This record gives sequence, C-alpha cells and structure tokens, in this order.
Amino acid sequence: MPKDAAPEILPDLSTAKLFEVRGKIALITGGASGLGKMMSAALVQNGCRVYIASRRMDELERAAAMLNESAPKDSAFPKGTACIPLRADITSKDACYALAGEIKKREDHLDILVNNAGLTWGDKMTDFPEEKGWDKVFHLNVKSQFYLTVALLPLLEKGKSNTNHGSVLNISSVAAFSPSSTGPLSEEGSGTWSYQPSKAASVHLSRSLAVELAEKNILVNAICPGVFPSRMTAWGLGAHKDVFDSVQPTGRIGAPEDIGGLLLFLVSRAGAHITGAAIPIDGGQTLQFFARM
Repeated sequence: MPKDAAPEILPDLSTAKLFEVRGKIALITGGASGLGKMMSAALVQNGCRVYIASRRMDELERAAAMLNESAPKDSAFPKGTACIPLRADITSKDACYALAGEIKKREDHLDILVNNAGLTWGDKMTDFPEEKGWDKVFHLNVKSQFYLTVALLPLLEKGKSNTNHGSVLNISSVAAFSPSSTGPLSEEGSGTWSYQPSKAASVHLSRSLAVELAEKNILVNAICPGVFPSRMTAWGLGAHKDVFDSVQPTGRIGAPEDIGGLLLFLVSRAGAHITGAAIPIDGGQTLQFFARM
C-alpha cells in the first residue's frame, strides 16, 4: 500500500446490521396458519408489525393474540399492535384492491408483502372439476398474487432505495418443478392436476414482476417450499409422515426456523441484491428426485 493511500475500511457485516428488520411493516396473506403463521412469527419476533389476512376472523384473532405475545419487549410498536388481523377474501381483483385499501388506511408505507395464501384440489383426472379444480386454484395461487402486488405498489415503493428495498415474496412450491401430480400427499386415485401448473405460473409471474419493479427498488422473489406442516399437507403427513422423513436428504421435513430464516434473509439488507429468484427450501428432495431420473 502506498504511504499516502487511505486504509481500507470494511462495512459493518455483523448479523445485527445485515439481518435487521425492526420497525418494518408487512402484510402476509394466509398468515394465521401453516407457513403463513411461521413467517408471521419470524417477523413479529424480530420487531416488525405484521398484518395477517385470511377469511376466518376467529382464526386470525387467535393467531394475532399468540403472535403479539411473542413480540419483543422493546418493540417499536405499542403493545398488542405488532400483529393485526384483517379479514379478507382475495379471490378476485376487487377483493385484492379492498385489502390494499385497508392497509392504506392504516399505514403510509409497506416494506414486505408475502403472497402466501393458496389452495389445492385433488381429484380423479377423468373427473377433475373446472370451477373448484382449476378456476379457484388459479384465482388464489396466481391471480391474487398479481393484483394484490399491483394494488400495493404505491406503499411498497415509498421511501425505498437499492439497499433498502421493498420486498414481494410469492409463495410457490417445489411442485412448480415437479411433473408429478400424484403421490403420497394425495389420496389414492387422485391427483393435484391444477396445483403444479399454478405454482409454475407463480414462479414465472415472480420473474416477470421482478423485471418490471426493480427500477422502483421493489424486489420480487418466489419461495418454493417442500413439505412443511400445513393444512395442505395434513392428510399426507397424517398417513405417511415416516415416509416423508425417510426420503428427505436432511432426514426431516421443514420447520419454522427454516422458512423463517429464508424470509428474514430476503427482506433484510442481506437480500438486497436478489430478485427474480425461485428458491427451493426442501432439504434437497427435489434435487434427489431429478438425480434419480
């Protein structure tokens, strides 16, 4: 180093700096149960305010009460307001805009949107229903992710920069990469014929939105979970949990710490250079499947 050269100064790369989310505002659809509740807990416990939205107010209120109890004592938000329940049915464009309107009444900005609400339908291929099997699945798993994101753009982009980004996380599934619509998560003789295509569409939508919204400092990524405890997997895990554990390269199915850790990474400074990604979180099961082909 030349004598007159300034010494190199390293930035603060501590976990406290990289993964700080305290004070952020989030909306998580389907946030009262399953993966949504796990992600809500990760944000609330780290100092965020989280709005959780779904159709069942009784379930939302129970989840919000539990999550508020887990908020840090030095929270930036008054006691009992770290998690706020909002009843919403987002299966139409108007309903998505109505939910966005409720957030706009309460907050002047939004840092994190997690489009987590989703559903599946299993039935025989030769008798697969059109409305319940295809229309409702695509309405919630794909269309609502688009319309709710668009409706909230003014809040998501407010005050953001290329190191302090707005985050949109679309919860897809490793089913987006798998050609199989039948398996141990479905009852014998049934298949989830619309679920896999809807989750593939969610991944592609995430990439399209990522291209369009990067200039607004809004990063869009798809999280693609494998098997986690949820309503969708309840039947399969009830009947075959030992099988699922045994075929996982990690020897277990997903846990709250797994999805919570990935979420915190993507919405914090640590994830501020990642957009358009579709990230599997399945303990390597998808790779194992393709390795056997």
